Amino acid sequence: MNIFRINANHLPDEFVFVLLLVFGVGIYIYFLRKYRRVPVDQIPEETPKGLMSDTEIERYARHLILREVGGAGQQKLRKSKVLVIGAGGLGSPVLQYLAAAGVGTLGVIDDDIVSLSNLQRQVLFDEDQLDMPKVFAAEAKLNALNPHITIRPYNRRLSQENAQDLFADYDLVMDGTDNYKTRSLVNAACVAGVTPLISGAISQWEGQVSLFDPANGTPCYACIFPEEPADGLAPSCAQAGVMGALPGIIGSIMAAEAIKHITGAGQTLAGEMLIFDALYGESRKIGVQKSAECSVCG
Repeated sequence: MNIFRINANHLPDEFVFVLLLVFGVGIYIYFLRKYRRVPVDQIPEETPKGLMSDTEIERYARHLILREVGGAGQQKLRKSKVLVIGAGGLGSPVLQYLAAAGVGTLGVIDDDIVSLSNLQRQVLFDEDQLDMPKVFAAEAKLNALNPHITIRPYNRRLSQENAQDLFADYDLVMDGTDNYKTRSLVNAACVAGVTPLISGAISQWEGQVSLFDPANGTPCYACIFPEEPADGLAPSCAQAGVMGALPGIIGSIMAAEAIKHITGAGQTLAGEMLIFDALYGESRKIGVQKSAECSVCG
């Protein structure tokens, strides 16, 4: 049997170079595929503390090239702590977009469980998570979305006893609750702790968003809504219904306001309220003013 042998000494230099090049590319592809199968948090990254890793730089690339955000703004997001009140229709998109944006620490407080009727609008969850506490279902999804951030789930009801201590550890509070009593509680704790508050509300086809920061001259929530509305004037989504995509629209606006507030980009809704009507595709802004007679911030 004749065996064909290649003698490298008799091969042209160009052919040897091509063989070495092909071999090198093959080795590179092998290791690339190998490490792509390894979870991100198991790949050692020699990154000095406080700096973004190569993975994070690629992840946030579209933010980094924005003139209004850039590296400095992304670092502000990375170092920020945001607390989301409620993991429902508004909390779901707020949590998703802030997690994707790279907010370093996201807290979420809610004492409810995932139910089938939630899935029409609360797209953070799925059927496999039915009857699971919302905060833990959210934690699982957000960790899968972005392993570079910290999620703090609080499976409890917000109360006067725990609100102020809880808020003290956060730079910004996002209120996505659906009743006046909780909104008033959140507002009072934010005013007492000098914590900015972004508040969103939805019902049927309409939603509204504003940023309340009375320490910097804006009204607080109680300046605009000093008293609980009469029965039937502000029904909850469970009572009046809500179009499924509306929470996504209003929650995304809330997330955008949070990103602007943290990074200093553009102009926020401080001192203004944005009202969006999905049924007729209309939006408008109205000015809101601080009340000297406000029982909370006056």
